[in-house]
Amino acid sequence: MVNLHVRNVPHELYEKLRVHARKSNTTMSAVVLAALEREMAMREWRTRFAERPTTDLGVEAAILLARERSLRDTETG
Repeated sequence: MVNLHVRNVPHELYEKLRVHARKSNTTMSAVVLAALEREMAMREWRTRFAERPTTDLGVEAAILLARERSLRDTETG
């Protein structure tokens, strides 16, 4: 494993991380590592999502949602 040093962390962010670590009964390192892992996973997901081909539904998604909500409201109403 390697070490990573982060400089110039804004005080407010540092305090949020510290409080979160304390409430989670874990270390600052564990909190920061988990945050970095989540960020990298989201970046990878966004990249894969952006590479997917688009799908033409033939109608706007908002119209499809409105239809589905209308049907659901009719069934439960």
